Amino acid sequence: QVQLVESGGGLVQPGGSLRLSCSASGIIFSIGVMGWYRQAPGNQRELVATISSGGSTNYADSVKGRFTISRDNGKNTVYLQMSSLITEDTAVYYCNARIRTSLTPASDYWGQGTQVTVSS
Repeated sequence: QVQLVESGGGLVQPGGSLRLSCSASGIIFSIGVMGWYRQAPGNQRELVATISSGGSTNYADSVKGRFTISRDNGKNTVYLQMSSLITEDTAVYYCNARIRTSLTPASDYWGQGTQVTVSS
């Protein structure tokens, strides 16, 4: 059974920084694209950033220049460094990964979500 476990959310003041982590565990054969999504109250879940297994990145326009996604393939972990946070960044952040196991083809897995609140 594959699991994605997120950590690092919390309360931060505008202009502050947070770093989210998400680790995949289980009998994993390979991990393709990993990414972060977020969902604010009353809104649909939206893409924040993705990173391929080779390190190519993609960002939502709203976070470009402020957020940085990275990954450690040896640890099956993806990170999201968030800086210059604004109140509009307040949301539940979800980790996503496309994972292939020895028994199943590549499928999308989601973490449980971690709350990020930007407020003074």
